[in-house]
Amino acid sequence: MGAASAVDFEDVTYLTVAGKPLLARLYKPHGPGPHPVMIDLHGGAWCNQDRTTDTLLSEAMARAGILVVALDFRMPPEAMYPGSLQDIHFAIRWIKANAGRLGAKADRIGLVGISSGGHQAMLLGMRPDDAHYGVHATESVVKGSVAVQCVVLCWPVIDPIGRYRYGKELIAKGGDYPKNIDNVIPLHDVYWGSEAAMEEASPPAMLERGEAVAMPPVLYLQGDEDRMHPRPHLDRFVRLYREKGGEIELALYAGEVEGFVTRQPKNPANQTAGTERIIQFVHRHLG
Repeated sequence: MGAASAVDFEDVTYLTVAGKPLLARLYKPHGPGPHPVMIDLHGGAWCNQDRTTDTLLSEAMARAGILVVALDFRMPPEAMYPGSLQDIHFAIRWIKANAGRLGAKADRIGLVGISSGGHQAMLLGMRPDDAHYGVHATESVVKGSVAVQCVVLCWPVIDPIGRYRYGKELIAKGGDYPKNIDNVIPLHDVYWGSEAAMEEASPPAMLERGEAVAMPPVLYLQGDEDRMHPRPHLDRFVRLYREKGGEIELALYAGEVEGFVTRQPKNPANQTAGTERIIQFVHRHLG
């Protein structure tokens, strides 16, 4: 048990895979609960970072009465796609199975994902019953649906195959482009293994294929100068989601690039506004 900015936190093992414990950091609101739950999925191009990365946002949500469960999950070299989705799928069921002792509302659970974590949040939000993701089970955590009540996307890699091809094109042309592209595009290969896998798990491509999907309410946040997460990919997904009958709120922030809520904003007012927008959305959909 520890304390961070007057928010209590605790690290617990939610699953062990091949002898490796996977940890969840619980950011606990004050008061007896039960509390609505947001599961935090960190970014890092599917291959980096951990449950501590999004502390700023997790603490803010906990102070607002939301139980935040920030996950570690398997990444390369331990597991490629769909390993992380399998771990997250189990974690949602683990929270539901242990809601009493966690002080959680088992039927009021949402996902918040950052960059590649945003992709994973939306993918599971749309595919709560996918058997390829729901492989883990224990005596106390049985297989089943992981339908969630809302999804918050912070500058997600909403279209993995689109971002991969976009990055490849930028690198080939040279000139002025975000140099982190040089780092993250090779990680697409490390995690996905093939373009076919990126296409199969692309939320906008799923909608265009007419895949039968769940459509939880979505809040989508992004800076209008974010070149790591191309604006045409955002526009395509928002249009498709709405055309299919989904509810999606779009929150764009002037002058911001990636990381403006969870790390360093160009304008602190945007960090404050984005955080408050997330909290209001969560309370509106989870109570």
